[in-house]
Amino acid sequence: MSTISPTEKTMARRRRSRGFTMIELLVVIIILAAIAAIAVPAYMNHLAKSRVSTAKIQIDRLGSILDAYLLDVGRYPTPEEGLQALLEAPAGVDRWNGPYLKNREALNDPWGAPYLYRSPGQHGKYDLYSLGSDGAEGGQDEATDLTSW
Repeated sequence: MSTISPTEKTMARRRRSRGFTMIELLVVIIILAAIAAIAVPAYMNHLAKSRVSTAKIQIDRLGSILDAYLLDVGRYPTPEEGLQALLEAPAGVDRWNGPYLKNREALNDPWGAPYLYRSPGQHGKYDLYSLGSDGAEGGQDEATDLTSW
């Protein structure tokens, strides 16, 4: 029977619990940085695409709500009334059956700018649109104009 001395036990315990070396920590940090360099741009691209999709869906939804307003009132909101007519009854409108929206934020695009409304429109009975992320006409990708026509 072999016996292990207390000194040998202490040395074995120290070898097992020394922790990580600086090189091992640097390798882990480099691996994490490489993963982040790949994942973050992919996530940001996905986020940009989802905002564009959300704006398209919201424009379609607002178009349906404007059609409901037309059925109730007999006309689309005037340019002076704007999209606010979906939240509050305009003066002199008797058959208003709203509010047609639950909250004021529904009138803003995913970038925080208000949707633009024109009635009569240049492309139909009304034009409803967002200028995208850049807030200027034209653009591509996330900055593209999103329209109801």
